[in-house]
Amino acid sequence: MSAFEQLAKLQPIVLADGIRARAVKGARMTMAVVDLAPNAISPEHKHENEQLGFVIRGSMTMRIGDEVLELHAGDTYVIPSHVEHGAAAGPDGATVTDVFAPIREDWETRDRLEPSPGDWP
Repeated sequence: MSAFEQLAKLQPIVLADGIRARAVKGARMTMAVVDLAPNAISPEHKHENEQLGFVIRGSMTMRIGDEVLELHAGDTYVIPSHVEHGAAAGPDGATVTDVFAPIREDWETRDRLEPSPGDWP
């Protein structure tokens, strides 16, 4: 992979019904721009990766451990390693940026779609 790439040229990774991630993988971390369709659900899950994120557009209700909050563009979140979490996109959907360390090795086996523009920019 080149040091530079346009989001629209990355193959979206299917994370769940209505949820697609365009990921950039480095040697020790993964960054992803994730599009959530209106009312899409990211099922409760946990992973070893620490996850940092922020909402670019739209809204979603997120649960991290015992905390639940409705997030909007400009809001951030921190998900520690092995903490259960999930999200539900709002009626207009959402786009978020997530950064994971270490890299998301488990995404390598997920279905990928043909490159296409996402919901943002």
